Amino acid sequence: MNEVYEQLQKTERVAITSITGMGGIGKTELALQYAHYHLQLKTYPGGVCWLRSRGVDVGIEIISFAKAKLNLNPPEDYDLETQIRYCWRNWHQGDVLVIFDDVADYEEISNFLPPAEPRFKVLITTRRQWLGQSFHKLELEVLEEGAALDLLVSFVGETRIQRELEEAKGLCADLGFLPLGLELVARYLERKPDLSLVKVRQRLESKRLEHKSLERESKDMTAQRDLVAAFELSWEELDENERELGRLLSLFAPAAIRWSWVAGCLPEVDEEDLEDLRDDRLVNLNLLQRVSQGSYELHPLIRAFFRGKLSESDSVEEMKRRICQVMVAVAKEIPETPIREDILAVESAIPHIEEVGENLTDWLKDEDLMLPFLGLGRFYEGQGFYPSAKPWCEKCLAITKSRFGNAHPYIATSLHNLALLYYFQGRYTKAEALFLQALEMSKQLLGSAHLDIANILSNLALLYYFQGRYTKAEALFLQALEMSKQLLGSAHPSIATTLNNLALLYESQGRYTEAEPLDLEALQMRKQLLGSAHPDIAQSLNNLATLYFSQGRYTEAEPLFLEALEMRKQLLGSAHPSIATSLNNLAELYCRQGRYTEAEPLYLEALEMRKQLLGSAHPDIASSLNNLAGFYSSQGRYTEAEPLYLEALEMRKQLLGSAHPDIATSLNNLALLYSSQGRYTEAESLFTEALEMKKQLLGLAHPDIATSLNNLAGFYSSQGRYTEAESLFTEALEMKKQLLGLAHPSIATSLNNLAEVYRFQGRYTEAELLYLEALEMRKQLLGSAHPDIATSLNNLAAFYSSQGRYIEAESLFLEALVILLSQLGEEHPNTKTGWQNYLTFLQQVLNENRQGELSDERSLRIISQMES
Repeated sequence: MNEVYEQLQKTERVAITSITGMGGIGKTELALQYAHYHLQLKTYPGGVCWLRSRGVDVGIEIISFAKAKLNLNPPEDYDLETQIRYCWRNWHQGDVLVIFDDVADYEEISNFLPPAEPRFKVLITTRRQWLGQSFHKLELEVLEEGAALDLLVSFVGETRIQRELEEAKGLCADLGFLPLGLELVARYLERKPDLSLVKVRQRLESKRLEHKSLERESKDMTAQRDLVAAFELSWEELDENERELGRLLSLFAPAAIRWSWVAGCLPEVDEEDLEDLRDDRLVNLNLLQRVSQGSYELHPLIRAFFRGKLSESDSVEEMKRRICQVMVAVAKEIPETPIREDILAVESAIPHIEEVGENLTDWLKDEDLMLPFLGLGRFYEGQGFYPSAKPWCEKCLAITKSRFGNAHPYIATSLHNLALLYYFQGRYTKAEALFLQALEMSKQLLGSAHLDIANILSNLALLYYFQGRYTKAEALFLQALEMSKQLLGSAHPSIATTLNNLALLYESQGRYTEAEPLDLEALQMRKQLLGSAHPDIAQSLNNLATLYFSQGRYTEAEPLFLEALEMRKQLLGSAHPSIATSLNNLAELYCRQGRYTEAEPLYLEALEMRKQLLGSAHPDIASSLNNLAGFYSSQGRYTEAEPLYLEALEMRKQLLGSAHPDIATSLNNLALLYSSQGRYTEAESLFTEALEMKKQLLGLAHPDIATSLNNLAGFYSSQGRYTEAESLFTEALEMKKQLLGLAHPSIATSLNNLAEVYRFQGRYTEAELLYLEALEMRKQLLGSAHPDIATSLNNLAAFYSSQGRYIEAESLFLEALVILLSQLGEEHPNTKTGWQNYLTFLQQVLNENRQGELSDERSLRIISQMES
């Protein structure tokens, strides 16, 4: 009211309108409150004149008011306009407030306005946004949530609203925060004290504007009409083309609508003519609201009103078909792996694509039937929002079955897509069943060899790979590879992808000599097919670098990681998920090399980039948090590591559910951290939880389960619980042999760990055999110079030293140092540890005065310095 008063002081006339526009916004209520308030204050000694404007002769209204309230008697032989001028001229002295309520057309009142004298203040309420250029506008908006709740409370009381507060908020939103709608429903609730808000929302959802709660029953309301009657007044002002546009808009979702989509539905209508229908009628009558550049929105109750008019049109079927075509075109543009830029570009379309998928599938062409669901799946899966993607994948399967029967290529594709979703969620058992079902149906429909079949085989192989079922995975990868070659020839991007996947499998099995030629073949094929620079080539470079990294061939890995990073920046710009992956991999390499000052900024850059591109929560962001935490933990920066591990764990639970292999990994990493901090009770609980989760998800035998067994065993060993440790180390070793074959770097690690336990137990003969076996296996698998070999040499040397076998220990300590210095440099923690072990050994030799048994000049020189 203060704003009304201030505007009236600045100018002679002010128009009150509503930005959302329909009746029920509270224009008349505001004017009435203003009038009553200033009557009490005697702001207008010349009086307050209230004039109804819709459906009456305003001139007659003015004459009647002047006669009844002011005792004016204009000469009857004057014409109407002259009589009105007489009234204004003889109006009581002092400031006067004249209110024209619900003006539909400025021309209806223009000849009857009071003279342009400062004492006359004119207040107009109207549904139109543009009434007259001489008027200021006070735009009324719908209520804020707090004010809407207060309105409900004023009728039904605080207790009732607080008891169902979330439902009350939902009810306000259902009514679009429209004051008239809220007041009508509040009065309805007041009459029914036992009715829950849940129930009234259900009734409104069922009957919408026809529900009796939206009917005007109370006589003491300012509003003279119920909602439908109020909307009908505006509807009557529209011609048939404008009404058809309103009906079309109501078929979109209750969300902002880009005007380009509307124009796409009406290509036969001239662009400017369509804009005029929108601006001059729907927007001007406040039936449609402009929310941003090129975007418009219907109030939810106006939308419901327009939808109620659909039955009066013969064009509704065609409208629905056209909306489907427009939104399908948008859905097709969503890339398979969207980045944040893609998400933001399509975000406003998602409610409308969902509307098609939910309510308009009958109007989709057969060839378009899956496209809205595929787009929605990509949108949500691309952000890691798997629970949000799931209902759309399931609905796609149900819809395709409903239209095409029980066997159709689209059904097989739907099964395949749902299987992939379950795979991403770590629900491997469900994923496998659907992959197999899709595979069988595709073979039945498409024959034994088809690209769709090769694709399913490849994805099923990936599933088996992540389950640790390597034999099955290899057979399917090879089958997919052979089929792809048969269908596509010997060189094709899809074949290169399968070669990459097979190489990844071999790398995981420690079959490095078989993996490397496949990675090289894939790289060469991609260069031949795609040119010298392509995202797939960058991926091959990255995969080959990862293989070299696994083998400890760090000097060969680094230039490949850098080349992949540079190529991705050149092709994809400065920010892209693949670039973040490259930064992370390079950081891992630097961390392994002890180049911590180079590693940390890369971890942080990768994390920040993923947040920028993928939003605040995504599986890749959780991985970055986990990697950065691992980096801090390796440096003993435990207070920095813990919150990151916890954030990653919470994010994974939020995105992936309560049980997923990545969640088990987070639990395991947090347990390792707590163990390092001496928080043994917390650590043991998490180790056990991670192990149980992996067994539940991955079966009883899987490399990740063996890793969990190994970690728990290491924990027991650190506490001196050697019997428990031995049992778990042995179980982990046997599982790895069963899954990975007899020779694998992970098996060598298990042999080394078990040897340590035997040494602590004094079982020296058994320990030595295992130390030697682990060393020999690592040399065989990793070459002669690998940091893991230095670890084996160092452990065996320490073992010999503890037994007083100094001659054998000396050569092993020195051999380990040569590897550490050449591969990791002298500043690496492992190198420093190696030096310290060597110096401790020499001090022990000196203490026992057995330096005569040593032969290396460096050893003797250091002992000599110790003596002095």
